[in-house]
Amino acid sequence: MPLNLPNILTLLRIALIPVFVLVFYADMHWSNLASTVIFALAAFTDWADGYLARKLGQVSALGAFLDPVADKLMVAVALVLLVQADPSPWLAVPAAVIIGREITISALREWMAELGARARVAVSVFGKVKTTAQMAALLLLLYRDPIGSIPVRDLGYGLLYLAVALTIWSMVDYLRAAWPALSGREDKKSLEVG
Repeated sequence: MPLNLPNILTLLRIALIPVFVLVFYADMHWSNLASTVIFALAAFTDWADGYLARKLGQVSALGAFLDPVADKLMVAVALVLLVQADPSPWLAVPAAVIIGREITISALREWMAELGARARVAVSVFGKVKTTAQMAALLLLLYRDPIGSIPVRDLGYGLLYLAVALTIWSMVDYLRAAWPALSGREDKKSLEVG
């Protein structure tokens, strides 16, 4: 197992998940700030592990596998906790869309990899914008308390709905790229060449 700095950061992100859950449920006045800080640390490690892997020449198969898993786990856990804390359709529907999209695209990437055409559904710049909006929304929703006259929770909802729109758009974009293979209009040989 290549235990380099980027992989350690990814494993740290996974290890932070139970800490994040415990702090989220802690009945203390500082719980929302602490859970927000933990989530922010996890989001930072998401950026840092990829950057360092490329910068230090430490890209590995383990890191390529673990990084998206860690991201999806942290986001899904945050969404589930937020929906549990505020069980309304205004939060549950966006959470279901985001989690459903992540499952769909993960399955699509795995299937396209089996066909030798994973590059067609590789992470795009658009996907990174979606992730940024999603992380910012989750940070605001986790903190939720107003800062002076700034309605943090309302801003979080606004960004969450922007993230949902970007989520749907990016999913359609990935499905469009994979459609020839999904519809059977492209044979395996042309997939491998293209």
